[in-house]
Amino acid sequence: MASQDFYQLLGVAESATAEEIKKAYRRLAKQYHPDANLNNPQAAEKFKQISEAHGVLSDAEKRKKYDQMRRLGAFDFTGRGAGRSGAGSQGRPGGAAGGGFSETFDFGDFGSMGLGDIFSSIFGRGAKRDQARGETVETTLAVPFRVAVLGGKVPVTLTVGGACPACAGSGAAAGASVGQCGECKGRGTISFGQGGFAVNRPCPMCRGRGKVPSQQCPTCGGAGEVRTEKTVLISVPAGTDTGTKIRLKGQGEASAPGGQPGDLLVTFEVEPDRFFQRDGLDLKCTVPVNLAQAVLGTKIKVRTVDGKKVVLTIPAGSPPGKKFRIKGMGVPKGDARGDQLVEIAVTMPEKLSEEQAALFRQFADRAGLVY
Repeated sequence: MASQDFYQLLGVAESATAEEIKKAYRRLAKQYHPDANLNNPQAAEKFKQISEAHGVLSDAEKRKKYDQMRRLGAFDFTGRGAGRSGAGSQGRPGGAAGGGFSETFDFGDFGSMGLGDIFSSIFGRGAKRDQARGETVETTLAVPFRVAVLGGKVPVTLTVGGACPACAGSGAAAGASVGQCGECKGRGTISFGQGGFAVNRPCPMCRGRGKVPSQQCPTCGGAGEVRTEKTVLISVPAGTDTGTKIRLKGQGEASAPGGQPGDLLVTFEVEPDRFFQRDGLDLKCTVPVNLAQAVLGTKIKVRTVDGKKVVLTIPAGSPPGKKFRIKGMGVPKGDARGDQLVEIAVTMPEKLSEEQAALFRQFADRAGLVY
């Protein structure tokens, strides 16, 4: 966990609503996003912290569990470990070695108190298992309308953490010696007690490795990881709608050495189309016809989302707004596919010639129309 309370990180009160938390996160994410702070590693770290805070507080169940642990005093928001001053002075904020909220604690240490199962059930998993995985990266991906309907592939560029190529993730400079961490005595974790509980968390001095180099790697500053950009080709399923999510295993943040990378969670946002609108599995569109075509009837070619053109018969006397259905040209979803609904918009002439006006008067007189 970060050395700062999740509510403080987002700048909201404990009683904040879900909408207030969402607004606070969006504001801070825009300010600290790595893409907007390419030369500021502190901003990237801040972005990770607020993303972690939002991931917990935006989920009702996770927030409830977090508040339970918070009330139990299981969090140390001072940035120091177990009363050892300076423990976090060289570590990343909070001393977590890239770990998240549920990775902060080793719940196995509660076993002697009969509380191990309680905390494991609160979080649904044990910290030792979680520490082997990198963090999940969440992103929103804009998808062209036609790709969302028919399916396809869309590239997305992500900024993620990975093992430093200069030190292979060790955090040590070339030729530096590596010795046991004096803070955690090689265990990789430190503990602190509060309210009768002993809670373990990764050592901020060695970042959970149990060892420290005599000289830090100049490329990563001893962190053992660097942030780089990578492009992932996302497969968009046919019939995708805004809000649809997919999870890509192993495409998220890198883990500690020997662990599994995290996942990539993608939320799709379908871009609007100038011609089509979606209504469930149906596609709606509007096609203009002139007055003569509507009155006398005609045949028109209508574009489908597949890129084909279908000939549609417009009966004589069709009024403005009349809808026609083209079967099976809508959104595919599994074994089903919707229809395309075509509405005609009758366009009126803005100006008539004398001859055209005379013909309209003649028609109106014969039909007994008042004008």
